[in-house]
Amino acid sequence: MSRPSLELADIFRRHGESYRNNYALTLEQLKPMRAIETCRTAALGGHVERCGHCAHQRIAYNSCRNRHCPKCQTMAREQWLTRRRAELLPVTYYHLVFTLPPAIAQLALQNKKVLYGILFAASAQTLLTIAADPKHLGAKIGFFSILHTWGQNLLHHPHIHCVVTGGGTSPDATRWVGCRQNFFLPVRVLSRLFRRLFLEQLDQAKLSFHGQLSHLNNKAQLKQHIAAARKQDWVVYAKAPFGGPEKAIDYLGRYTHKVAITNHRLISDNDGKVSFGYKDYSSADPQKPRTMTLAADEFIRRFLLHAIPPGFQRIRHYGLYANRNREANLELCRKLLQAPQPSPLATPGTKASEAIEAASRCPICKLGTMLREMKLPPSRWPARPP
Repeated sequence: MSRPSLELADIFRRHGESYRNNYALTLEQLKPMRAIETCRTAALGGHVERCGHCAHQRIAYNSCRNRHCPKCQTMAREQWLTRRRAELLPVTYYHLVFTLPPAIAQLALQNKKVLYGILFAASAQTLLTIAADPKHLGAKIGFFSILHTWGQNLLHHPHIHCVVTGGGTSPDATRWVGCRQNFFLPVRVLSRLFRRLFLEQLDQAKLSFHGQLSHLNNKAQLKQHIAAARKQDWVVYAKAPFGGPEKAIDYLGRYTHKVAITNHRLISDNDGKVSFGYKDYSSADPQKPRTMTLAADEFIRRFLLHAIPPGFQRIRHYGLYANRNREANLELCRKLLQAPQPSPLATPGTKASEAIEAASRCPICKLGTMLREMKLPPSRWPARPP
């Protein structure tokens, strides 16, 4: 894929200093912003490389490795997918999405760690509970959950994507219980249980508010704010099943390490306005490419809405894929499915290894390998600009 002519880093370098001067930002927002600005520049240091064949020399600067940076997710994604390939079972996988109504999503903006944590816990408990119910599937399932907080227009839209096995182990762990063809679990039942579990945990949570939401520090007003959401239908929807594990891997590759906007969606940055491509999924033609233009400050504001608290895990594993007993669970599943165990000696080529090999090849002679010749120290830069 060719390098885009406009990058998020270009927008931040052009407008970032002015934005920081005009608005009070948290360290949670400042760190990814400065990381993206300095990514692959002299500020982070690097090294000098020389081709072992034609002696071509080049400087390679270090990546910021920040999870909000659109340039730093490719390698992390491929490494994660390589580990997951050996864990996927030869069954159909399903894709479910759990979303929050606007009134609840509004609370999450000032309580991200708490509300996003509840979103993970409530959606996971919902899937495990309904799947284990003999009236529905009666089995222990496995799934990956991935947090996204944005819509195509960059506004705040927290939701969880779940990639779920199309079946699971029976309660006595003696057989594999498969789903009906092209049907996983009833979404209406999932929606109601998800709403109840989320609101129960929300009632117990310690929340704090400031600015325009400071009135919600009053428990009575907070209760009144949440009341409408108790009567709404919470959106849980199931997309068409993927098919086998390879299709699931293709999907995971698109969603796991995604950021709020990729560089390839950026169109222009002219006269203080940023234009980018998007799709309106609420329209009659949801796949039609559209263009949105925002003032640079508004574009940056929307992007920073999606800064994730430090250390918060955006990808989590549950049920058969839970970290504690994953290897034993998957070994049992393959036995019940009469599927071969993956060979520890099998090391198929991956996009990650291909990308590393391509990057190390000399761009001039195409024959030699670029070898590190000298290290370049980083220039120190503060997380909070002076």
